[in-house]
Amino acid sequence: MAVLHSQRLSAAAAYDYNTGSRCAAAAAENRVAQAAHRSHSLAMKTRDLADLLLLAALWGASFLFMRIAAPAFGPLALVEVRVVIAALFLGGLLALRGELRALRAQPLQLAALGVLASALPFVLLTYATLHVTAGYAAILNATTPLWTALVGCLWLRNAVAPRQWLGMAIGLLGVAVLVWGKARFTPSAAELGTTLALLAALLATFAYGVAANFSRRHFANTPPLVIAAGSQIAAAAVLLPPAALAWPPTPPPALAWASAIALGVACTGLAYLVFFRLLARVGAVSASTVTFLIPVFATSWGALFLGEGVTAQMLAGGVVILVGTGLSLGFGLRRAAAPAQRVASAPRRAPSIAHTDSPIASSRSPHSV
Repeated sequence: MAVLHSQRLSAAAAYDYNTGSRCAAAAAENRVAQAAHRSHSLAMKTRDLADLLLLAALWGASFLFMRIAAPAFGPLALVEVRVVIAALFLGGLLALRGELRALRAQPLQLAALGVLASALPFVLLTYATLHVTAGYAAILNATTPLWTALVGCLWLRNAVAPRQWLGMAIGLLGVAVLVWGKARFTPSAAELGTTLALLAALLATFAYGVAANFSRRHFANTPPLVIAAGSQIAAAAVLLPPAALAWPPTPPPALAWASAIALGVACTGLAYLVFFRLLARVGAVSASTVTFLIPVFATSWGALFLGEGVTAQMLAGGVVILVGTGLSLGFGLRRAAAPAQRVASAPRRAPSIAHTDSPIASSRSPHSV
């Protein structure tokens, strides 16, 4: 989800206008623009909702496919297969558009992003799914906005509203509810494995938070497809040596291969394209609502195809985490001023894709799973 949360941060920056004196002409212009926007939003509503649900279904399914394929491949080998397939898919699209040369512009930054936004969190989450259910891992993954806001505050000195601080505190409380009684550092292999899985999932979401802010800082004007393809190519290159050493001695079965291919094509490559399209039409704020739907789909897929149960503790922890995530994303925050009251002393900047759709500034992210 790192991409998605970076879009939210960048969009906020894109709307930071200089204030000036009010004038009737500007107010009238704003009213006309708002009316046109409302009309356009209503016309696109059904298609946008379909894309939002598709995106949540794809990213939610990634936890199901990891649960199926990870035991046969192991985390390193499975993630290598996933990012290689995604790199070929996205790189092929980039080649068709004649934009492969754009990958040379920031090779070191793309390499770092590939590690932070794909290689590291994918391996950690895949390891986590060896020990916890798809829905449980997805709920932990929903804490990504909390880390994104916290890292942005500490690293980039981003302003954090009081309600967002409250959201981070509530989200962390939800994590405590979720892991209560499960995290135990005991000699028992099962209990220790569960504890390490929980820590791995939370470390993955922290990596997404760092990646989101790193992308915001270095890729504000880079085309999203370039960032997505470049980060997957970098992740594939970084993981190749350890994945080769960890390749399973027994060939994975057909179902595991099918799940690995689905992870690369559907849950990474196709999901990026759906996310970019949704982001361009509805903006970062509306697109970020997918965060709340991913755990729902992940839990549903796990229950439907793997017979995984849903406990009261999961529901309680998930609800608290999502409330905290909503506040951290800024939902429910009072606008500083109505659009008609914000009249710039200089011509205002309309938000552009360059400022709102850096994909990993996801992930998770925006791809986050």
